[in-house]
Amino acid sequence: MNSSFSTWLTRVAAVLGITALSGSSLAAGPQLTLHATGHDRRVDLGWTLKGVHEIQGFKVGRADSQESRFTTLYEGLYPDRFYSDFLGTNELTRIYRVTAVLGDGTRIESAPAAAQTHAMTDEELLTSVQAATFRYFWDYAHPTSGLARERTGSGDTCTSGGTGFGLMAICVAAERGLVSRETAVERLNTLLSFLEKRAERYHGAWAHWIHGATGNTIPFSRYDDGGDIVETAYLAQGLLTVRRHFDRETPDERELIARATRLWEGIEWDWYLGEPPGKQLWWHWSPNHGWRMNHRIGGHFNECLIAYLLAIASPTHPIPADCYRLGWVGEPPDGYLNGHEYYGQHLAVGWPYGGPLFFTHYSFLGFDPRAWRDEFCDYFANNRAISLINRAWCADNPHGFAVYSDLFWGLTASDDPDGYSAHEPRHDNGTIAPTAALSAMPYVPAESIATLRHLYEEHGARIWGHCGFKDAFNPTRDWVADGHLAIDQGPIIVMIENHRSGLCWRKFMANPEIPAALARMG
Repeated sequence: MNSSFSTWLTRVAAVLGITALSGSSLAAGPQLTLHATGHDRRVDLGWTLKGVHEIQGFKVGRADSQESRFTTLYEGLYPDRFYSDFLGTNELTRIYRVTAVLGDGTRIESAPAAAQTHAMTDEELLTSVQAATFRYFWDYAHPTSGLARERTGSGDTCTSGGTGFGLMAICVAAERGLVSRETAVERLNTLLSFLEKRAERYHGAWAHWIHGATGNTIPFSRYDDGGDIVETAYLAQGLLTVRRHFDRETPDERELIARATRLWEGIEWDWYLGEPPGKQLWWHWSPNHGWRMNHRIGGHFNECLIAYLLAIASPTHPIPADCYRLGWVGEPPDGYLNGHEYYGQHLAVGWPYGGPLFFTHYSFLGFDPRAWRDEFCDYFANNRAISLINRAWCADNPHGFAVYSDLFWGLTASDDPDGYSAHEPRHDNGTIAPTAALSAMPYVPAESIATLRHLYEEHGARIWGHCGFKDAFNPTRDWVADGHLAIDQGPIIVMIENHRSGLCWRKFMANPEIPAALARMG
């Protein structure tokens, strides 16, 4: 784990206007330093360990008072260097201690650290949730490359699309003061250098899964062992956001801009029109299997709009602008259009009842839907309608699932009791993913914030983890995900910020290639 967590924790405390208390082992040699920071209903812990090369794990203990004994908070050895203790009540003071178990069994104990929980305003809680979620992309990033790991426990398996979301999350964190601008630029230069020099590319596109230490492709499936143009589009969306956010005339930021530009301009979008080239992008290409995945993109509204926008916007390998109408929308456009009303909301384009909510998130982390209206649709209004339909479906609860209400909603792709699935009104098994409602915040701010409060205050004891909300939960089947996914974590940070300040929308749209492409798309 990256040892910068203690610095991050101190910065979070300063941003939130709270106190972070710490304790350090005083013995000569290895040093274990613990920080504890109070938030609404929870205490976040972070620790650094210096002078040690081999570590088995940690024991995390809590005491109610100076006179109390420490009780262990985690069964077995805890693997990470940050922990979130959700207490569920405010104005509680607790004392913490961490013990490091070294490779030879030797134990090093930190000095105790104390913190108090306290109520937060909505704005303070939004920052607190963003800060907690950001740990996934900062402290849980791959230690060699800085790439975003696919999910909790995925080891060296990293995700190109999730890394793109993480790039935008780092922009938000630097803007909010959760990490220093200089530290963010240093991390980003390391990450982009890895993408440029070590990660395998296929006509400029990255694979879905990348080995975080070697850069080699990890096959996503039998024939999916090459370029993934949709995941690449998510990564490029992040590159362009970074390029406009870190734009100061310093050597490190100029180097970062140059790297982002080379990577962006190296993507051969036109190759992914197939052989011979047509009007639709192909999702996958493999040097071993060619186009065998046979997955063309378009004809239905889904998460892939950003791929067409960026392919048309490319200054080096563009596709024709009419690919938007003929490839993405389709001709005739019958499969793309909707035109029906659900729960009082008119849906211009999209699936019946709107589909899973990630359709309205992934392409729009940087691409501002307020800037795009074609002959069929106002995309901001349509995304808002999809969000409200999703909420209304859960409130209506036609299948009678436990806990569903207008405060407990959000169907999207996520883990579930049976594995992983794209949940939506027509495919609903009672699984709610916090990323769904939270990432809808730019479209339905009042409804989204109310649900954030409800999930946090009423269900936080079960669904809050060390990197924020756990991926999903299903009360009907008494199931909670055991961790986090990069592609669900990223939209939470970024879309909350787009609601608060429009940061990632502004930065991405400031790239001159984007408005020029929209003009060509008509």
